[in-house]
Formats: sequence, structure tokens, C-alpha cells
Amino acid sequence: MVGEHPSITSFRAALERLGGTGRVVVLPNSVHTAALAAQALGCEVGAIANSLVFEIDGTAVLILTSGAHRVDTKKVAAELGVERLGRASAEFVRQHTGHAIGGVSPIDHLGPVPTYLDPWLKKYAEIWAAAGHPSAVFNTTYDELLKLTGAQELEVE
Repeated sequence: MVGEHPSITSFRAALERLGGTGRVVVLPNSVHTAALAAQALGCEVGAIANSLVFEIDGTAVLILTSGAHRVDTKKVAAELGVERLGRASAEFVRQHTGHAIGGVSPIDHLGPVPTYLDPWLKKYAEIWAAAGHPSAVFNTTYDELLKLTGAQELEVE
């Protein structure tokens, strides 16, 4: 679209290429938190799929979790069989995904990023996730998000 941020345009193309059916919505303001996104969309905060990037020994890992959850990093590290699941810096996130924190989409990264999906999101018929920019989101279903990302299910709390 004319005047659209390049990361949103790239996301739209990736979504189409992968067969996604979601509608991209560009909101007038940044929705870089689950609470802001839920408020702008008129949905429950739990229906927002947060894209959280963590670092494991220099490798990026993406965890898609319900906006109603916090990731228990010790539990997840143990589940993944690693010593530590570290919080990623803004620079690390952009370097590995191509997106800014608050706009990391579940797809369309600079390279492969192992992805895990919080099964809690199954509770919602419609979920919303970032579309490559802090003011852009798209709607999807749990099953479609699982298919689009090739994620593994992982309890995060």
C-alpha cells in the first residue's frame, strides 16, 4: 500500500505467501503492549498473542504467548533443556527478526527463528498478533498461527 511502512508491506506479502487469511489492521497509535492492543481492538487482553524474543546462547527464540500470561523463564528453560532463557535486547531482537520490539510478527523474520506457541491462546476463536510494526496487527486463529509459524506448543506459565 502507498505510504505504508515497509515492514508492514513485507509482513503482508509473507502472510499471503504462507496462505494466511488474517486481516491486517494499522491502528492510528502504537500498540506495543498487549493491554494497548486489546483496548484498541476491543478484545480481551488474553486474545493478544505477544511475540516475545528471548536469547539462548546467542540464538533467538520466539515465544508467542497470551497477553494474559507472563513467561516463566526458569520453567521454559527447563522445558527446552537449556540452562538459561535470557531477555533479548532491542538490538538483538531487530538483528534476528528485522522488527522493533512491540512490532515483532510471528512470521517474516530475517532468518529462521525457533518458535513456541502458548496453548492458552486456544481459548479464543480470534487472536491478534503483531504485523511487523508497533501500530499494525492481524487477526488469526490458534490453528492457523500454529501452521503459519511451524511452532511447537509450549506451556509458558
